[in-house]
Amino acid sequence: MHDRRTLLIALAGLLGILLLVYLIPSNEPSPVKGAYQVSGDPWFTGGKAAIERREAQQPITKRAKNVIVFIGDGMGVSTVTAGRIYAGQKKGLQGEDYDLAFDTLPYTALVKTYNTNAQTPDSAGTASAIMTGVKTKIGVLSLSDEATPGHCPGPEQLQQLSPATLLELAESVGMATGIVTTTRLTHATPASTYAHSPSRNWEDDSVMPPEALEAGCTDIASQFVDFPYGDGVDVAFGGGRRHFLPEDQVDPESDGAYGRRVDGRDLIEDWRRRHGPGARFVWNTEQFRSLSPETDGPVLGLFEPSHMRYEADRDDDQAGEPPLSEMVDKALGFLEGHGDGYFLLVEGGRIDHAHHAGNAARALEETREFSKAVQVALDRTKVEDTLILVTADHSHTFVMGGYPPRGNPILGLVHKVNPDGTPSDELQPAEDGKPYTTLGYLNGPGAIDGERPTLTDETVLAVDYRQQAAVRARSETHGGEDVPLYARGPWAHLATGTMEQNVLFHIVDRATGLGDRAGRD
Repeated sequence: MHDRRTLLIALAGLLGILLLVYLIPSNEPSPVKGAYQVSGDPWFTGGKAAIERREAQQPITKRAKNVIVFIGDGMGVSTVTAGRIYAGQKKGLQGEDYDLAFDTLPYTALVKTYNTNAQTPDSAGTASAIMTGVKTKIGVLSLSDEATPGHCPGPEQLQQLSPATLLELAESVGMATGIVTTTRLTHATPASTYAHSPSRNWEDDSVMPPEALEAGCTDIASQFVDFPYGDGVDVAFGGGRRHFLPEDQVDPESDGAYGRRVDGRDLIEDWRRRHGPGARFVWNTEQFRSLSPETDGPVLGLFEPSHMRYEADRDDDQAGEPPLSEMVDKALGFLEGHGDGYFLLVEGGRIDHAHHAGNAARALEETREFSKAVQVALDRTKVEDTLILVTADHSHTFVMGGYPPRGNPILGLVHKVNPDGTPSDELQPAEDGKPYTTLGYLNGPGAIDGERPTLTDETVLAVDYRQQAAVRARSETHGGEDVPLYARGPWAHLATGTMEQNVLFHIVDRATGLGDRAGRD
């Protein structure tokens, strides 16, 4: 009887254990409802391929022989996105899944753009941070934060406030150097490579205050010609002839424009004398296209009295001016044969100017040409020895909004999406019952006083159309948000996460060893 009772107790315990095992959820995964492998779906297979490309990417940790820094002036994230769609639609595609040249680069980061005294920055302070590794104040060119804007402390103290730029370091170690821009060569971004000035506005001596001249400060254009490092900049293309010519000299185009210098110097002639018989100055497309790296150099090209023309307005005849992509191609032709490597700054400067005008069409066309220029560099260089960085100095108050269907013209009016998910021919009205564009600005000259006009596709797709803005301003302002950084080549893997803008200098310095090679502390 006792043995039977023990057996029953044991069986009951075993049944209890089995019941617990059944009730406790298993750690084994359950099969998903639906197939993991989505056969034939391009998004699924494309996503897997993207991961495989990332897995295969290996950092390059050898020293970079060459460096190219591309700055799309004002090319924030919204400009990149809209520019990508615009460029794709120009090719007859929907646009959203199109890639600009720099979209294909393997490493990316976000860059903080504020100046030391400004939440929303300007190009002088931001470009100076990239070129010197030191953040500084708004409006100041390649001086440390201790500098006072617009105040000349004298040559000796100015020297103490002047951190070396990447271009200066490159010249001091024997590298070839170049600057390519669509703005004036003396404008803030290109000037940050070779000039140190308490004011970005001191492009020639006519705009400098008398006390600054008396204290011994010099204008930006003369700093380019009198550049004290190495043998000077080897190739420079851009605009800004007026700042190099005396006020009594007619511009080469003979359109009634004169130089602006009041010191009587003809800086173009001074530049020729400094560089000797092989130096070539060019000011139009015909002269530019005749340049030969085998017989010419150094080279200075100044194609307009002020900024170069917008790409949408550029005249491609022999008396006109070359596009940015062609200038980059020509510059690399002069630089790439240099045994000690080269440093090249390329600025797509008129993206910024079109945004200031509230004119998205020209800003996006400039972005498209900027992408072409990046592609030229990618095609002409080797990933193993050339570090390429593509970034912006700052953003703009430029936004994309509404719920337009995919493929909606990026410059066009917002259309509805039908309930079944297909695009509609019907426009999406705002609260006032009138249509609106996908693109707009927080502030700028496109603001409307009173009732908004009724827009049509014909109106908003015109190249001169100014997108509507919320707040009226004579000139649209910069934006203060982070900007993207794209990188390829030696030490490009350092472009990751969110970084201060001056870190870009240190990426280049780490990749090239410029600071150590130049004997800089």
